[in-house]
Amino acid sequence: PDLRRLADVAHAAGVPLVVDNTFATPILCRPIEHGADIVIHSATKWIGGQGNSIGGVVVDSGRFDWAASPRFKSLYVDPEPAYHGLSFAGVFGDFNGANIAFAIRLRVVLLRDIGAALSPFNAFFFIQGLETLHLRVQRHADNALAVARFLDGHPAVSWVSYPGLESHVTHETAKRYLSSGFGGVLTFGVLGGEEAARRVIERVRLFSLVANVGDTKSLIIHPWSTTHEQLSVEDRHAAGVTDDLIRLSVGIEDADDLIRDLDGALRSAVGL
Repeated sequence: PDLRRLADVAHAAGVPLVVDNTFATPILCRPIEHGADIVIHSATKWIGGQGNSIGGVVVDSGRFDWAASPRFKSLYVDPEPAYHGLSFAGVFGDFNGANIAFAIRLRVVLLRDIGAALSPFNAFFFIQGLETLHLRVQRHADNALAVARFLDGHPAVSWVSYPGLESHVTHETAKRYLSSGFGGVLTFGVLGGEEAARRVIERVRLFSLVANVGDTKSLIIHPWSTTHEQLSVEDRHAAGVTDDLIRLSVGIEDADDLIRDLDGALRSAVGL
């Protein structure tokens, strides 16, 4: 999406722009530099990289004025009765030059009330993941682009959606906001619809059938019959999920190996 335009619209309405940057990671995109006020990540994905830990990250830019909009008055301006009558905007609205009212309230109220505390062992895994994040994300992006280009010309594939392809509707916007790559996730359609898509998933050997994304290993899934199966046909179509769609989370294996695996599965699935 056009982050700068979204930021302008949000700020004109007196609300913060919150960006889920999980798929891009801080390696490919820095939303705060483009006007975002809060950035969130599912650390379970690329930050951890192994699919073995559950956690998340919230980054407060410290720039949004929570006291300026009446809609946030009860949360940030009015005294917090469960925290000694503290006004978060009053105390932390200008804290060493940054407005950290949101970050403080997130910690002392929401963390206290719902217990969303990261386990020390998961924190250890995420710290380890951060050490190689820049290397892994670049490999994910390079591999995904190679796979997308291969699929884009395959006779068993009806369409490919990946912002790294010049034909993609968001390609120019993606180039503006993403650096050194376009991420590791793509979708494509298989000729033959649902049954052919199911056969592809059954016949790949290097891709694991898992609903997660962001692992070092490559993952594959058929959303129509799994993650979105409980939705009506109309709702699935409204979400952009069709019966021929396969989603790939491309890992850091050798790209040529992944391409050979997909080629064999596709040709077998549609009888080429």
